[in-house]
Amino acid sequence: MKKAGIALTGIALVAVVLYAVRAPLSTALMGRVLERNMATSLLDTLPDGLSVILCGAGGPLPDPVRSGPCVAVVAGHNLVIVDAGTGGARNLGPMGLPVGRVDAVLLTHFHSDHIDGLGEMATLRWVSAANTEPLPVHGPEGVDEIVAGFNQAYAPDAGYRHAHHGDSVAPLSGHGMKAVVHPQPPEGEAEVVYDKDGLVAQMIRVNHSPVDPAVAYLFTYKGRSALVSGDTVKSANLQHFAEGVDLLVHEGLSPRLVQQMNRAAARAGNEVAARITADIPDYHTTPVEAAEIARDAHVGHLLFYHVVPPTPLPGLKAAWLTGVDAVFERYTLGENGTGFSLPADSSDIIPID
Repeated sequence: MKKAGIALTGIALVAVVLYAVRAPLSTALMGRVLERNMATSLLDTLPDGLSVILCGAGGPLPDPVRSGPCVAVVAGHNLVIVDAGTGGARNLGPMGLPVGRVDAVLLTHFHSDHIDGLGEMATLRWVSAANTEPLPVHGPEGVDEIVAGFNQAYAPDAGYRHAHHGDSVAPLSGHGMKAVVHPQPPEGEAEVVYDKDGLVAQMIRVNHSPVDPAVAYLFTYKGRSALVSGDTVKSANLQHFAEGVDLLVHEGLSPRLVQQMNRAAARAGNEVAARITADIPDYHTTPVEAAEIARDAHVGHLLFYHVVPPTPLPGLKAAWLTGVDAVFERYTLGENGTGFSLPADSSDIIPID
């Protein structure tokens, strides 16, 4: 008993000492972690090939593990982002993807949850690497209006940052965005919108009516391929271009769970929420429909993103995926940071830890 008492006293003393020095210890640890993060980049460690990482796996509803829609595509030293939803830009750094090295953003459509992080994406890219040219933002007709609005809104901020930091951090030539407009291609055709160092991105038409234009993007690099759907109903055109792709990144909305939301809104007397939840299923793809596309197009792997609604409670992921296993088994329900590496001239599809 005496030895046990001495041991407990020693443990207590150690605990007291550690508690007393917690601030300097945490500060030192913070410095080490920041140094390591600033010195390393996933871009330098991924194998040569095509890699796709979700910098935002959710939709417009708050989700603890899924920010607004944002998909990072890495090929060699190229870093291209599809859509810029809330939180996407801030997620890049912790994922090992330096926002200052973003080469371009490609927009699928102009719903608020796909563009509301654009200002932050452009600003962080600018000041984190002293970029001297604006962020290129590609998209269908109307992208110039989106870009002009953000540039106008962020113009005072650019002036403040340049005045404070000067050209070494915030050269005025690099602030904001530059719109690159592409015609929405007709059904059955694809428009090349990005071609750099072997990475090719093609725009294809999808159906998100009444939202128009709405497009998806097909990426190819050194024999590997990935298609990012954007928002759409089940699309025969998308399935055509998805034929044989290694990775299909497809949106999904569970009508079963949205119906539960609708019933809850009706019981609560929330007419606005009831109307929204009644409307949204008719311009999205169900998880089972996305699985049917993956099966019929013979894709290598299906990665669900733009997950609606969120799945915060135990059992909701299984409910969201109801029926998918019976159609297509090679799938992943995405969260922030979920990604896959497709090494060049290979058939491997490797999860990124």
